[in-house]
Amino acid sequence: MTRDALEALDRLAGGLGTAVLALFMAMAWTVTLVSCLTGVGLLALPGMIGLTRSVAERERARLGRRGDPVISPYGEPAAGNWAQQMNAAWHDPSVRRDLAWVGIHATMGLTLGLVGLALPIMGLRDVTFPLWWRLLPAGEVGSSLGVRAETWPGVLAVGLSGLLWLGLAVVLGPRLAVLQSWPGRRLLAPHASVDLSERVARLTATRAAALRAHAAELRRIERSLHDGAQNRLVAVVVTVAAARRALSRNPEAADPALERAQTAAEQALAELRGVVRGILPPVLEDKGLSGALSALAAGSAVPCGLSVGELGPLPLSVEATAYFTVAEALTNVARHSAATRVDVEVILYGEALRITVEDDGRGGALEESGGGSGLAGIRRRVESHDGVLTLSSPEGGPTRLVVVLPPAS
Repeated sequence: MTRDALEALDRLAGGLGTAVLALFMAMAWTVTLVSCLTGVGLLALPGMIGLTRSVAERERARLGRRGDPVISPYGEPAAGNWAQQMNAAWHDPSVRRDLAWVGIHATMGLTLGLVGLALPIMGLRDVTFPLWWRLLPAGEVGSSLGVRAETWPGVLAVGLSGLLWLGLAVVLGPRLAVLQSWPGRRLLAPHASVDLSERVARLTATRAAALRAHAAELRRIERSLHDGAQNRLVAVVVTVAAARRALSRNPEAADPALERAQTAAEQALAELRGVVRGILPPVLEDKGLSGALSALAAGSAVPCGLSVGELGPLPLSVEATAYFTVAEALTNVARHSAATRVDVEVILYGEALRITVEDDGRGGALEESGGGSGLAGIRRRVESHDGVLTLSSPEGGPTRLVVVLPPAS
């Protein structure tokens, strides 16, 4: 619950920043519309629409960092003269939705952000009040609400009220953050017709990625069986046949042949187990995702800190994708990052599963253009489940990989 409250505080602070920008835009629109009565503001309308879009895009980026991405609905900028630009803006539903969001976020979003930040500040101020109240000048001793407290009973009451504010911040913070984000997710998402085309294109791409990933996985399994276990089993058959012939001719030579057959059979069995683990690790079935990730962290070549929240029941495909994502990410860290520590966090964000892998290495990680492993392989596996992968890896580090898997995966 404390983690949720801190995360909500971060979201409210970010929302407060965009709410201040929206407030300035609302004031600028008011001035522009008033000046349009004299004709002066008409020339500023295209610029105002562009500025509004920039502020809306900042909110979309903020919402995308803390949940499902909000797709930008804008097409190519309208060309032509002022009249043609205004005609395109008039028929563009995203312009009206952006303006509606500016009005709502500049008022409701600003208020919710201020309330959400004020609650923990008031709580910390009043909880610590008994420690420093004597330092205040006479006549200025009181609670966050201005209630005077100049005796110890009153001072202790102020301290207890601080616990109330902190409790409200923990309970109400996540709800305020969701309410603050709701207008943006509702109004800044594309219009229904645009959203449908974007969704069709995205589903087509993810379906193609899923088919490619499936084909690559089948080729990997076929190679593993053909080049490994199958050859070992052929060697077993040949060696056993040689041992049978040796039994009739020279029984003393049969024992080494049987030993070679046993060794080949054990190697084939080990390789078959490796193939099975590559399809679906048995540790997932035995210990669940949390236990499987703990095993990965314990076996990591780089010291690994693991934090797994309350996940509840998850689809097996989501658990398998999360497991292989963390496994491949830890392998990449060990091979390429020169890191001294890596931290893995797996939590439920709403109904989606969010995986964060961050290391203190040298950064500069890039996705390969091909192959079935590495960052490109992780992205294909994630996108085949309609998930989202975000990579931040500036030169000098740190490298931060965030994967969000929707519950319908």
